[in-house]
Amino acid sequence: MQHPTPRPPLPSSSLPLAGLRVVEMGQLIAGPFVGKTLGDFGAEVIKIEPPQGGDPLRTWRLMQDGTSVWWQVQSRNKRSLALDLRTPEGQDLARRLIAEADVLVENFRPGALEGWGLGYEALSTLNPGLVMLRISGYGQSGPYRDRPGFGMIGEAMGGLRHLTGEPDRVPVRCGVSIGDTLAALHGVIGVLTALYHRKANGGPGQVIDVALHEAVFNCMESLLPEYSAAGVVRQPGGSALPGIAPSNAYRCADGVVLVAGNGDSIFKRLMHAIDRDDLGTDPALAQNAGRVARVAEIDAAIEAWTLTRGVDEVLATLTAADVPVGKVYTAADIAADPHYQARDMLLTQTTHEGRTLTVPGIVPKLLGTPGALRTPAPRLGEDTDAVLAELGLSPSQVAALRERGIVA
Repeated sequence: MQHPTPRPPLPSSSLPLAGLRVVEMGQLIAGPFVGKTLGDFGAEVIKIEPPQGGDPLRTWRLMQDGTSVWWQVQSRNKRSLALDLRTPEGQDLARRLIAEADVLVENFRPGALEGWGLGYEALSTLNPGLVMLRISGYGQSGPYRDRPGFGMIGEAMGGLRHLTGEPDRVPVRCGVSIGDTLAALHGVIGVLTALYHRKANGGPGQVIDVALHEAVFNCMESLLPEYSAAGVVRQPGGSALPGIAPSNAYRCADGVVLVAGNGDSIFKRLMHAIDRDDLGTDPALAQNAGRVARVAEIDAAIEAWTLTRGVDEVLATLTAADVPVGKVYTAADIAADPHYQARDMLLTQTTHEGRTLTVPGIVPKLLGTPGALRTPAPRLGEDTDAVLAELGLSPSQVAALRERGIVA
């Protein structure tokens, strides 16, 4: 695969979150995705990892040169401080670091930080302006707070898993850790909101409490109001968009396309494009309610047309008719797509081993002060000496801590 041409990063001072200091204590997905997002826009993110092995994400999924390529994406624009938080010395150093931070991100089980003397009550005494983001399975309160909770459990409790898959079959995973990512994005919103409040209104910082299942539930559209209003429990719809027609996946001669022909005028154009003006001009199908009542008939008509044509022909024909249509992209399709390239969504990142890796671009796009890929994901403890020196420790003090395994 041809790698995109690397672009020189913007200087850190021109980035929108330049000067913001973030301490990241999370691991794996939710907490670190917050740090990644803030780091992409210029925040200084200091990631605290256990000296023995570091964040487990370093060894998840596909490995290259002994390191996960997922890690390379999740931990770009961060510094690594390898510090044992289970020791009094490690906890003291963490307190000193957090005392000078704007934001602390953590995704341990509730109570873990309090057990280390790093709860918000203690930390806010040292740093009254601290904004502390806490991501957990069930939140910091409630009867389930102490249960272990991963993203997939949050997806199930939040109502998403019940809707994924085909009717009358076991629910399926959507393919990525969407529960963790949704929690992280809600966490980023919370952090930025709290920072704005602190700046605009004065006063102290605050805790942001994000539960995985609540972040998922917040994206479940009218799921609960439908039940409240009419006792309707929404059911899985497979590839279709239940209650809105036509909107589905349709087989072609050499693949699958998605077609969203559910607008009234779009439906007429779609039917004309597939030579079914009899359906397009049928008064009973002029509005969505009528189309939903006959969705099986409409879907059969669309697929009868797509089955005799290749994906490229279907895309060209329906695009020309101004009908929303798209193919199901794989990673190979994304890497070769000129639109991804044109919008800087395929960036080149160079690892410490000198390898080039194509990684996702930065979202959202701030046209005045865009984010930037400034540094590759760090080696474990790569910045330990520098961070501790900034705290005032001498090289001999750092060496003594390293000898005892408190840092690496």
